[in-house]
Amino acid sequence: MSDTATADTLSASDVAAYLRRHPEFLSDYPDIAAQLTLPREQGRVASLAVYQLQSLREKNAELEQQLATLIGIAAENERLMQRVHELNLAVLRAGTPAVAARSVVARLSEDFQTDQVRLMLFGPVGLPPADWLVHVPGGRSQVPEFGDFLAHHEPIAGRLSAERLYRLFGDHAPEIRSAAMMPLGEFGILAIGSGDLDHFQPGMGTVFLKMIAGTVTAALLRSQEVL
Repeated sequence: MSDTATADTLSASDVAAYLRRHPEFLSDYPDIAAQLTLPREQGRVASLAVYQLQSLREKNAELEQQLATLIGIAAENERLMQRVHELNLAVLRAGTPAVAARSVVARLSEDFQTDQVRLMLFGPVGLPPADWLVHVPGGRSQVPEFGDFLAHHEPIAGRLSAERLYRLFGDHAPEIRSAAMMPLGEFGILAIGSGDLDHFQPGMGTVFLKMIAGTVTAALLRSQEVL
């Protein structure tokens, strides 16, 4: 019988003969092996039963690994949510714009395990000079390297160009291997950098970055109203 015989010409013996000539068939189609009904007699199908059991165990192990990954992600998200909440509280408790800005920088440095934080602000800022403050009096027109980023109004994460790194972090730029940038509306940019290449990666979720940016933007808006 040819291996290409059509289904309506196959008999049970034909199928058995085909399987004998192609013992790897069930390995190529494990879903079929899992659906087979086995006789209860001992010994005759022991190897196939073991194969099915092993396949089920592997699938269960894969599902358990996926579940463990999801649980880990959920736990990390819960920790991030708590940190964002504490950041919000720190800003609300601040009595002055300067205290609010310092609280933001301190929280981002400590709670989010970042090596450098920079607040780039456009126009008048009403804040005393600080090593984390980058003042751009002329506004976004003076930072063309961030033009496309500011136009999209979305946070980004990953590796920044050398031009952007030096504009934000100055002498510390060579230490920054990954970073996240958040637009602050018309106020400027918030950037956090890490010496760990994998700390901020392209494609990572930006929900928490947007929440942080929203908190800082609200604090800046409040400080402008105070001024």
